[in-house]
Amino acid sequence: MQKILSQRLRECRKRGNYTQREVSIYCDLTEKAYQNYELGTHEPKLSIIMRIAEFYNVSIDYLVGLTDDPSPKQRKQ
Repeated sequence: MQKILSQRLRECRKRGNYTQREVSIYCDLTEKAYQNYELGTHEPKLSIIMRIAEFYNVSIDYLVGLTDDPSPKQRKQ
C-alpha cells in the first residue's frame, strides 16, 4: 500500500499543480511530513489520509490503491 500511496500522492499533487507546502498547510502537517509520505518513508494515519483525500477531492480507496477510480464516494448524511 505504501508504494501505491506515495505514487498517487505525487500524481495528485502534480495534476493539481500544487506544491508540497500547499498540501501540508491544508492538511495541518509539516512540509517534511508530507514529503516523507510522498517518498514512502512514512505512512500517514487514517485521519491524515482523510484530509489529503478531501484536499485532492479523491476517494481514500483511490489513494491506497483499492480502486483506480479517483471519484470521491458520497457520504451518507
